[in-house]
Parts: sequence; structure tokens; C-alpha cells
Amino acid sequence: MSLPVTPPASTASTASTPTTAAKSERRGPALEVLRELLADGHTDAVIALFAKLVARNGELERKLADVLSRGRTNEGVSSAQLLLLIEGLASQPTPAPDVAEADAKLGEAAALEPKPDATEAKLKRQPPIRKPLPAHLRRVENPIAVPEGERPCPRCGGLRTCIGHDVTEVLDLIPAEVVVRVDKQEKLACGDCEAEVVRAPPRDKIVPGGRVGTSFVAQLIVDKYRDGLPLHRQKERFARLGLPVAVSTLADQVAWAAEALHPVWQEARRQVLAAEVMNFDGTGIAVRDSSRPEGIRLGTFWGAVGDDEVALYLYASTGKQHGQREGEMGPADFLAQRVGRTVVDAAPLFDTSFKRAGLVECGCNTHSRRYFRKALAAGDSRAALPLAAFKKLYDIEEEVRGREPEEIRLERQTRSAPLYDELESWCRVRQPHEPPSSALGKAIGYLLNNVVPLRRFLDDGVIPIDNGAVERLHVRTALTRKNFLFAGSDTGAERAAVVYSVLGCCALLDINPVEYLADVLPRLSRRLRLADVPGLMPAQWKAARAAAAAPSATAQA
Repeated sequence: MSLPVTPPASTASTASTPTTAAKSERRGPALEVLRELLADGHTDAVIALFAKLVARNGELERKLADVLSRGRTNEGVSSAQLLLLIEGLASQPTPAPDVAEADAKLGEAAALEPKPDATEAKLKRQPPIRKPLPAHLRRVENPIAVPEGERPCPRCGGLRTCIGHDVTEVLDLIPAEVVVRVDKQEKLACGDCEAEVVRAPPRDKIVPGGRVGTSFVAQLIVDKYRDGLPLHRQKERFARLGLPVAVSTLADQVAWAAEALHPVWQEARRQVLAAEVMNFDGTGIAVRDSSRPEGIRLGTFWGAVGDDEVALYLYASTGKQHGQREGEMGPADFLAQRVGRTVVDAAPLFDTSFKRAGLVECGCNTHSRRYFRKALAAGDSRAALPLAAFKKLYDIEEEVRGREPEEIRLERQTRSAPLYDELESWCRVRQPHEPPSSALGKAIGYLLNNVVPLRRFLDDGVIPIDNGAVERLHVRTALTRKNFLFAGSDTGAERAAVVYSVLGCCALLDINPVEYLADVLPRLSRRLRLADVPGLMPAQWKAARAAAAAPSATAQA
């Protein structure tokens, strides 16, 4: 940094002209100017220079915070940014001795390794290697003939013969096509007597006697609730494909499918409540309500994930603890049926539920980190230290992901617990020196007020560090919600909760939802015993498909 600094007037001649003053003004790198001023004994000028540097540093921090918070979709802060911010803390006024000691201890415990220079990494990087196109995609041959004028030999005039082909694989897309499937059920009669005629069974449809096939409905549901394509836009797409169809017709198909999926939703609720660990969180949903002046009321989708393989959405017409309509469940009603470890944020809405014995509250460290991230975005670089600690905690979680629970617990006890001890100690030392209403004060208060549930993951390898499992489901829900703006009624929102639950299960298990729905919906539309429903859950469906494919794969080998 280069700054102009003029020594105080008391050290210069009172008869100085503007030209003389300009000559006495010092310019150059800040450290060099500082050394010259100290050597000449200009202490007032040194103080002025330091004040300029502090002001400039504060301005840059505010600009950085503004850039970081503008349009962010990722809450993370890079190691390079944190290292710069932590180094900048050394230039700030010296804090109280106990605070300085806490800073030093947390900084040592949360020490981040500097990342290699990006330019150097690019130079060392190998040139990109083009990966082969997926082998499972159907190959469509596209013969390209030599033009007629070039086929004769230019020397003798005879026709040249083919000696081979240069083969290049190119990705292309065959446009979707709406077809009319003509089902022709064979009928058999005995030619020797007048016995009963036998007829082939009809192809499956969701609605008996209906005219829409299951694959059509499965794609309709996935496009609406997974890919965020409202029915009005789907109507336009079908029109481009040559099928004029009313939105009401599409809505009827969605309603019938959601009704057919209701037994799967009920089984998902049972499995989530019985899970070893359950994640639970809510997100809003706008619902049309003609009784309101603005015509819209805010309801709530309560999302839950059980053991990372089954998802559930509940709809409630309000955000209150208890359901306000007949048969409706609020969070308190749902948690009253739950026993065991449950990961939530520290919303006051859950306080009463966790006073009950048997329901174990596990905190969400993402929420805690988010408060420190807000403090950093507000320009408080002191939040860089706890953010560095959280970054290291999450780096450890990334390393142990997929291991056995006992191995995870041992790693957390050895590496994460001492770091969390320093983080908690730092917050306790800082708290008396920080106004509770400041952004950093709120972050410290959240962590210390919920430190017991937040630390619970350290003693149990099954408990996740945060509530990310259900928050990731909410991302897709929020995207589709943004596109269709609101649910048309409470009943429509309840149907959406059923479909979101099924699609959420498919997402957790990496199942193609169109294939799943096209196979399961017809079976659900028939008479079905309750004992058969668990076998239609996405996890069991995937396992059955894998088992059925295993013998054929073995036979081919």
C-alpha cells in the first residue's frame, strides 16, 4: 500500500511555501514511510499513518463482507479467505489478556493448511482426457457415404470399394414423442366346444378405464414436483408435441397418483418414526386462501429423514406446534410419537417436545456456523477464528464419512472433541466482552445456549454433525415451490407432501423416480394388502431390482 504522508506543521518552517510543503510530503510503501518517520522522530505523523491504515483496512473488510454476502448460495468460506482474515486480526487493537489467550488457543487448534497456489496447480495439472461416453446409452448407427462424385478412382475411373469406416461417437438427443398405445388384448376360444372365452389381462393404468398410461403420469409427477415444471408449462410442452390437453386433465392425473401413493407415505411415516436417527426441519409453503385479504396464507412443510434412506413430508396449515385442522399434525404432535435421537435446530417450537424423556435432542452445527458466517458478512473479522474451527470439524467429517460408527466415534473423540473444547472455551471467554445484540454476540449465544445438543455428535458415531440430510431435501422443495408459487388449497398441499415424500426417498437412494413410479403406481391402484406396502418402499424396491438383476448378470459372466 502506498500512502502520502505530510509531517506535522510544527516540525517544519512556518515560512514554508506550497512548493516546500509538497516536497516535504512523503510517498511510497507504507512500511518504508513509517520507518522514515520514526527515524526522524515524527510520532504524530506515525499515528496519522496508522489511523489511515486502520481506516483503509476497515473499508476493505466491509467491501469483502459485502462481496461475500451478495447473492450467496454457498455458506462456506475458503481456507485462503480465513487465513487472510485471521492474519488481519493481529493488526487490530490488543484485546484483554484472557481474550488474547483464547484467540491464540483456538487459532492453534483450528490451524488451517494454506492451499497451493492456483496458478501453480494449473501448471502441474495434466491435460484433460476425454472420457468415453456412457456404455449403457443406446448406440444408433449413422452411416455417412462418400459423395457420388468422389466415388470413382481419379486415376483409372473405376469405382472405389469400401475398406472400412472412421467411427466417431457423438451425443445427440431424440426428441420426446407422445404416442397412442393401442392395447390389443388377445381372446381365445375353443373351436371344439362352447367353453368360456379367455382374454389377456389389460395393461396397467392408474385409473381403471382411464386413457393415460403409467409412464405418462410418472413423468408428469416428476416434472412437476422434482424438476419444478408447473402444469401450465407442461400443457404448452405437450401442445408442441402434438397433444392438446387441458390443465384440469393433468391436475386430475396428479391427484389420482397422489391418492394411490398414500399407503407408501403412511409406511414412510412409520419408518421415519422408528429410525435410529431422525432429522427434522420445516419450510414454508404458500397456500391459496380466499378468506385472506391478499388471498394467500403461509403453511408449513415439515420434512424428516430417517437413517438417510427414507424421507417424509408432513403438511400443516400453520407454523404452530399443534395441527389446527382435523387430522393434521404439527411438529409437537409428530414428535410425540417419536423416541430416540432426533436432529433439529434450536427453534423454540421444539422446546416442549424435548422435555419428554426418551426424545434425545441433537443439535445442528450448520445453524451454529451460520450465525458466525453472518457476523463475518457484517464485517466482523473476529468470526474468522470460530469459522476456521468449524471448517476443520467438517474436514474431519468428510474424512470419516462412510466408516463404521465406532470408528467414526473414536476419530471424533480424538480429533474433533479437543477442537470443540477450544471453540466452546473461546465463546465463554469472549461472551462477557461482546454485546449480546451484536452479530458475533448472537453467534456466541446460540452456541453456548445449545452446547449440549450441539456436542452430542462427538460421543456417538451414528449422530450426524448437522441437519444437512433434511435441509438438502428442502432445496429441491424450495425450487419447485418457487416455480408454482403456491398450492391451490390445503388438500393440494397435502398431496404435494405425499409426492415430495416419495421423490425424497428416491433422491436419497439415487433411484430414477420415473422408473419407480411407473412400476409401483399400477400395483398401488389394485387391491393391495397392507402387508405388501413395505415391499413397495423405494429402498426395498431397489433391493428387489438388484436381486433380480444379479442372476442374469452372473449368467452372462
